[in-house]
Amino acid sequence: MACTIACKVENGTRPGIFWNMVKDQEFGSYPNVKRVFLPVQCYHCAEPPCVKVCPTEASYQRADGIVAIDYEKCIGCRYCMEACPYGARYFNEHPEGYFGKELTLSEQIVYEGHCLGVAEKCTFCLHRIQQGKLPACVQTCIGQARIFGDLEDPGSEISLIIKSKPVRQLKKELKTNPSIYYLSP
Repeated sequence: MACTIACKVENGTRPGIFWNMVKDQEFGSYPNVKRVFLPVQCYHCAEPPCVKVCPTEASYQRADGIVAIDYEKCIGCRYCMEACPYGARYFNEHPEGYFGKELTLSEQIVYEGHCLGVAEKCTFCLHRIQQGKLPACVQTCIGQARIFGDLEDPGSEISLIIKSKPVRQLKKELKTNPSIYYLSP
């Protein structure tokens, strides 16, 4: 679960806010037990319901498909949170840090730029992408379970994998067309 920690460190999210995490579930009973790990984050849908319901256009979709939030426009109505079928948005409302109300110096630094009273979510580490780097979760994944790339480029690693292996999208029936794909077992 290094991706979860990498995201928290890279993006400086407050306690209880996880732009990226791994859910794990155990199935069966001893001795036939199976454990499944499912990384979850914003799915950067091609048809994002969160964008459609935002009354201020704070939630928007960039030309490259990444769904982003303009925190200056966000009024904290939480419509986007209700509309997201993946539960990938969080409301930043608690000023406390990990050690209580008094923020440590490092918390003061990493929380800078995070506005209270707004919705937050994974940005695919836009600041890193703009520097030609991978998102922190992808770079940190020691099992190389995460691959990031341009879905529009038929020669990209991610496009080739999607074409050649059995993959699935979560909640495909909702027709949001999420940009996150999972390899099918």
